[in-house]
Amino acid sequence: MPYPVNLTVEYPQRLSRGILILRTLFAWLYVGVPHGICLALYGIAAFFATIIAWFAVLFTAKYPKDLYNFVVGYKRWELRVRAYLLFLTDQYPPFSGSE
Repeated sequence: MPYPVNLTVEYPQRLSRGILILRTLFAWLYVGVPHGICLALYGIAAFFATIIAWFAVLFTAKYPKDLYNFVVGYKRWELRVRAYLLFLTDQYPPFSGSE
């Protein structure tokens, strides 16, 4: 994976107004609850992975690739959910941290 990590969100020219109203009223329910629970657990694991990676970098001077991919996957997923909740995209975020 290239370093630094890049994230590109293409802002749509026009958002669906009907979906916009529904998302404004109910996004916390159909996005916040399922993604929130999964991201909370994933975030705790990413926090501990970061601590382990810190010790690995301290002693080996290298960031382990698997830990890097794990933490980057968490950040990708989190940013996709945030972009959806902030109306930057109409695409529902997948339950995945992969590209």
